[in-house]
Amino acid sequence: MYNFNINSRPPIYDPEAVQPMRDELIYTGFLEARTPQEVDRYITDPKLGTVFVMINSVCGCAAGSARPGVNLALQNSKIPDYLVTVFAGQDRDAVDRVRGYLSEFPPSSPSAALFKDGKLVYMMQRYDIEGYSPQEIADKLVDVFNQHCTKQGPSIPKDNYEKLEYARACGSRIPRHNAN
Repeated sequence: MYNFNINSRPPIYDPEAVQPMRDELIYTGFLEARTPQEVDRYITDPKLGTVFVMINSVCGCAAGSARPGVNLALQNSKIPDYLVTVFAGQDRDAVDRVRGYLSEFPPSSPSAALFKDGKLVYMMQRYDIEGYSPQEIADKLVDVFNQHCTKQGPSIPKDNYEKLEYARACGSRIPRHNAN
């Protein structure tokens, strides 16, 4: 029997090629939201407290600044209660759902948002990432975490964080996914 889901779009990039970029965030405690329903569950439930959502990407500023900066920020003494990620060009329907919650902002990847009690309290767009070092991004996020979060950090022990290796790939070289 053929399973056909008209509500799901295939990934743009080869899933195996982008897995190392996913793994960088999973390693530091992120949960993946791969469907719109998973996005809704994390963002709309006020009982979850603070939920940090990162739209991951294959672009160079994601690799060079965003993921390293986010992961560094998660070494802070205060961090969000939940860390959730969706991947642009991969989890396409889930990304669209996140962007629906961020409709006052233009679509942006990479980007990150902090929700508190189901309401948006902070948005970091691509222009807040491009041209900034991981340390500068981490500093911005630490200020936001200190203001809105109460969970004890870091997300992973310092020894584990120091073992984190970042993917070295340019988005322009990542092959398109052949969904046929």
